[in-house]
Amino acid sequence: MSENRDPFNPAVPAGAYDDLLARVLPQARRQRPWEEADGPLPALFVSHGAPPTLDDPRWLDDLFTWAQSMPKPRAVVVVSAHWEDAPLALSSSAPGTPLYYDFGGFHPRYYTLKYPTPDASALARRMTATLSRTTVHHTGRGLDHGAFIPLMAMYPAADVPVVQLSMPSLDPRLLFALGQQLRSLREEGVLVIGSGFMTHSFAAMRSPNAAAHTRAFDEWAADALGRGDVDAMADYRTKAPGAAVSHPTADHFVPLLLTLGAATTPDRPATTAIDGTRYGNSIRSIQVT
Repeated sequence: MSENRDPFNPAVPAGAYDDLLARVLPQARRQRPWEEADGPLPALFVSHGAPPTLDDPRWLDDLFTWAQSMPKPRAVVVVSAHWEDAPLALSSSAPGTPLYYDFGGFHPRYYTLKYPTPDASALARRMTATLSRTTVHHTGRGLDHGAFIPLMAMYPAADVPVVQLSMPSLDPRLLFALGQQLRSLREEGVLVIGSGFMTHSFAAMRSPNAAAHTRAFDEWAADALGRGDVDAMADYRTKAPGAAVSHPTADHFVPLLLTLGAATTPDRPATTAIDGTRYGNSIRSIQVT
């Protein structure tokens, strides 16, 4: 994929998203819903961007096409890089859950975007019953951009109930274990999504030298995922080249371990659904079964 050269100064803020809606909304509404005969839905790891994703027509199309390749889920559980809270916490599950605009410095239009999802109270109750530890329901906490930005492209009709779950820790193995607890939801037509970024380096946005580190990290990750090497992914800090530059903090990588934990067979090779580079970083996104 080619780079988007001017992501922070679009001629029409979120104009590519407006174009996507005009083209695909009827198709999105007609998407066949999941049925029990379909079997478990996959678990996904999505590399999400901030508002510039909504100005990138190729990225938006790839996200929409990916979602269309599977039945429409009965509900979505998303764990985002942008919410760490312990004990486990659930976002608001009320219809029309507000968005949490957890970004700064962008055009005012991005702070008026809406994504009015349906009532997700049944999903919140199911998750509380599924998780073996105490959960706190933050009824005033909306969906952050790690949740709503990719979902606006994947399910633009906003007709799928969504609940966001916090990360109780940034420990990769604890996130893997949390994914294991969510695994059974896939058999009920619930789509489990870990939302982060395959590499998340502001240095790579500014320097070609730093971008060489993110390329090396992405190549390593693609190989490890292709071999189903969960142990390597969990120990990425010591095993991956360029890890310190690609992930100065763990928050955007460890949602991937949640996704792997939610897989029926975590050591099977993952499928890359989206790859490419934006702003010097890998947007590799994967699915596992």
